[in-house]
Amino acid sequence: QVQLVESGGGLVQAGGSLRLSCVASGSIFSINAMGWYRQAPGKQRELVAGISSGGSTNYPDSVKGRFTISRGNAKNTVYLQMNSLKPDDTAIYYCNADQGGLVYWGQGTLVTVSE
Repeated sequence: QVQLVESGGGLVQAGGSLRLSCVASGSIFSINAMGWYRQAPGKQRELVAGISSGGSTNYPDSVKGRFTISRGNAKNTVYLQMNSLKPDDTAIYYCNADQGGLVYWGQGTLVTVSE
């Protein structure tokens, strides 16, 4: 049983930056990977960043070079540093965790990027 809570969303102008945080609690010791997804109105949820328990990361081309995912030293926190934000980045961003095949989601945090 894992609970995820995101924070850090808000309104930012194009070209600006935001840092999202996700804190995991509960039975966190068996978490294998964590990630960030986003969902814009009328669109499907998509992966924007993933990180494995070993620290390897992956990003889609749409955010590569602009977004960086990292984990805290305690391994119960994951961050998403978002730079050079674009209006197309506007979405609800969700934290995700995989625990031996079980998938958990946070409640989401809204990121709005103005022109």
